Amino acid sequence: MPLLFLRRCGWLGLLACLLTACGSHQKAPPAFTASGYVADRGAMRLWRKDDVAQQTVNIVSVYSPYKGENTVITRYQFIRDDVRQINRTQNGEHPETLQIRFDDKGNPSFMQRQRDGLREKLSDDELALYQFEARRLLDVSQSLRAGQVILMQGRWRNGVMTTCDGNEVDPDFDRRSASWVAARTQRSTGQLGVAWLEAPEGTQLLLVANEDFCHWQPKKSEL
Repeated sequence: MPLLFLRRCGWLGLLACLLTACGSHQKAPPAFTASGYVADRGAMRLWRKDDVAQQTVNIVSVYSPYKGENTVITRYQFIRDDVRQINRTQNGEHPETLQIRFDDKGNPSFMQRQRDGLREKLSDDELALYQFEARRLLDVSQSLRAGQVILMQGRWRNGVMTTCDGNEVDPDFDRRSASWVAARTQRSTGQLGVAWLEAPEGTQLLLVANEDFCHWQPKKSEL
């Protein structure tokens, strides 16, 4: 099953595909993982840190649209699978910041949203939607982690791919993905930032941009 299933399945299908494909894996995943998937009109990258002793999960998600510059960076904290904090920043033409904290009963103890520099109040429906999205992202992250779908990022320059760890690699891109990287190289000067996914099912190109992804990607100590 090729990694293009990440695009085709959608949210619910993605979960079903991954859980079906990966139900046989028994090995405990590492405490710090990076993954991602093709989202609606963009790419989603996820970094996750689990603290079993504290029963907490911290996730940083980065949504990068394929068109425009409205990158959305969200930090989540979960305690015993319940969302406790959401901190979101969206840049672009209409910048937005969001902060929500929940108590141990799931009720908001603090919330604030700013759009274009103006504070706005969150409605009950919006608050419920943010909680639902947080829980859904936790489930997707869990499935991606169980399925060993690993996010890789690196720098492409002069036909050489170097990961953020400094290792030269040769990702097993299909012909279409390799052609896309080559085309972007011809239209760019200097190095390109490249993100891709590796899994037992294969390799999938996720994102190519005139940006150094390695410069800002989260580290374990930062989650």
